Amino acid sequence: MAHFPEGFLWGASTAAHQVEGNNTNSDFWLMENLEGSVFAEPSGSAVDHYIRFKEDIAEMAKMGLNAYRFSLEWARIEPEEGQYDAAEIAHYRDVLLTCKEYQITPIVTLHHFSSPQWLIRLGGWESAETPAKFARYCTHVMRELGEWIPYVCTINEANISIGIKKIMKRYELKSGSPGAQVGMNMEKMAQMQKYYMELSKAFGVPPTEVHSFLAPRSEEGLAVIFQAHVAAREAIRQISPQTKVGVTLSLYDIQSAPGGEENAKEAWQEEFLQFVSYLQEDDFFGLQNYTRAVYGPDGLLPIPENAETTQMGNEYYPEALGAVVRYVSQHLKMPIMITENGVATDDDTRRVAFIDRALKGVHTCISDGYQILGYMHWSLMDNFEWQLGFSKRFGLIAVDRATQERTVKPSGYHLGNIARRNAI
Repeated sequence: MAHFPEGFLWGASTAAHQVEGNNTNSDFWLMENLEGSVFAEPSGSAVDHYIRFKEDIAEMAKMGLNAYRFSLEWARIEPEEGQYDAAEIAHYRDVLLTCKEYQITPIVTLHHFSSPQWLIRLGGWESAETPAKFARYCTHVMRELGEWIPYVCTINEANISIGIKKIMKRYELKSGSPGAQVGMNMEKMAQMQKYYMELSKAFGVPPTEVHSFLAPRSEEGLAVIFQAHVAAREAIRQISPQTKVGVTLSLYDIQSAPGGEENAKEAWQEEFLQFVSYLQEDDFFGLQNYTRAVYGPDGLLPIPENAETTQMGNEYYPEALGAVVRYVSQHLKMPIMITENGVATDDDTRRVAFIDRALKGVHTCISDGYQILGYMHWSLMDNFEWQLGFSKRFGLIAVDRATQERTVKPSGYHLGNIARRNAI
């Protein structure tokens, strides 16, 4: 039996918009409910986690998990610029206190893709003013809640727009390449022009200026996101110096076939290395990985025809996680928190196998001296996968959305048993 370090955090992750439901002040809520939306369906009540969070956290503890990564919804807390909702702060305080009650360590994400509608109307994630607005929100949250937050991730997958841009380009070329690590509805991409006209009307800005977090991004906009991280980190440390601060990035295990070494090197530079300077002062790094990407002499190679694939169109390749830990650790001398790793499948036996193979790589990294704080599986529950709706199932817990009844899957008990013995 291979043991993990004492105090290792074992948990699962969620994102507020994907699980809470009725997030009516967010940009995503508006986008989902427009006529001609590219979303397969609206989030609606999602999996009702906003109401049922206590039973969900209790279930995590019962399973054997000791950590929970979840996000606070900026659009709930600051529904209009400069106006903070005390009831929503009280709600998230209840979530944090419930974690404390069940001895679950909270890992809080302050922005997980969805934003207040007012932010988009003011330029969104291309505006040079957004970092200050985000830092102001973070200051308010940490002033109210910081004493119960030991770990905070400022922004989820700050580099995700790079992957989205590549996915859209591959879609245009009709190549059978890896899917995105976020739910994008490529079947509806053809109607985007009309959709952006509707978005323009809804947000009251020109069609080319609807800058939500997952929208195509300029180089300046990409810098805005990382500047927002830096500004938030400084604000958090002033208010809550005991809280450990990091950011999460979406990273493939970038590999090369013969002749593809230079292309793989360029991919690492684009998706990770260019951002290292923004992260050097962080307390930890949030690593999110689901699969690999293999480059040949002509660029990204398609997934092999005989490879097992997931519901997201990714290659089933749990060994990617350990490889990315090793690569990141060469360039960032800080602890790593695995904030997302998982697989979309209806075959839960494949999820169990994925967990085992991924954790074997994690344990080998720890044995070789790499500092890893914990493993957060994506996700706690089957939930709303953005543009793809509720069709993709990542959860350790199944949810019957007609009744909102929860059922722990064998994979949930499996990960919980690993957590209880702190060993694989």
